[in-house]
Amino acid sequence: NDVGLDYLTLSRNSGTLSGGESQRIRLASQIGSGLTGVLYVLDEPSIGLHQRDNARLLDTLKHLRDIGNTVIVVEHDEDAILHADYVVDIGPAAGIHGGQIIAQGTPQQIMATPASITGKYLSGELEVATPAVRREAKKNRRIKVVGARGNNLKNVTAEIPLGTFTAVTGVSGGGKSTFLIETLFKAASRRIMGSREHPAEHDRIEGLEFLDKVIDIDQSPIGRTPRSNPATYTGAFTP
Repeated sequence: NDVGLDYLTLSRNSGTLSGGESQRIRLASQIGSGLTGVLYVLDEPSIGLHQRDNARLLDTLKHLRDIGNTVIVVEHDEDAILHADYVVDIGPAAGIHGGQIIAQGTPQQIMATPASITGKYLSGELEVATPAVRREAKKNRRIKVVGARGNNLKNVTAEIPLGTFTAVTGVSGGGKSTFLIETLFKAASRRIMGSREHPAEHDRIEGLEFLDKVIDIDQSPIGRTPRSNPATYTGAFTP
């Protein structure tokens, strides 16, 4: 519960866990160990977490600190950075334009460093602007998922406007992936692309006739051989 995994069943296949879920399971195993003097290193433990579950995770990390351990996280989450005792900001940009320590100190000291882009966002000097006008459905076309009952979904029905940017959100374990991936994506793939995968239980999906193709951009490794890299995957070397 403290690491935002109270929705998982003990029989859940480990192969279906996300990277973040696997990491938080390992973290949960450390909570009751009582170990002290340990250096814990975590790579983006908050990834995929709802704000409510993120607050629980931060409390857990601070508990590990309070009993006598050192906790270091790689994080982009604003709450995690602001709760940290000490921050190391690396940049200023990516790739060959990075690799430098821009600032280090408390969150307040990071915010007071003019060269820190992270500090500017933390202080509110820079922000991600939200659009003043929201886009409407293209030609009023929509996809409608009717009676989705996979896993913990309670016979839900929802509409998604086509030609828009739609966010499916909610607490961890609420049913987002079951609704979007296991139901909508797999049903659309089966009907449009001829996939053999079976979608989660549902009554019907309306509006698929408006789509030509469906693609799931997931977080699985991009290559199947040791020689695969971003260039080969994106076709940069293709004549």
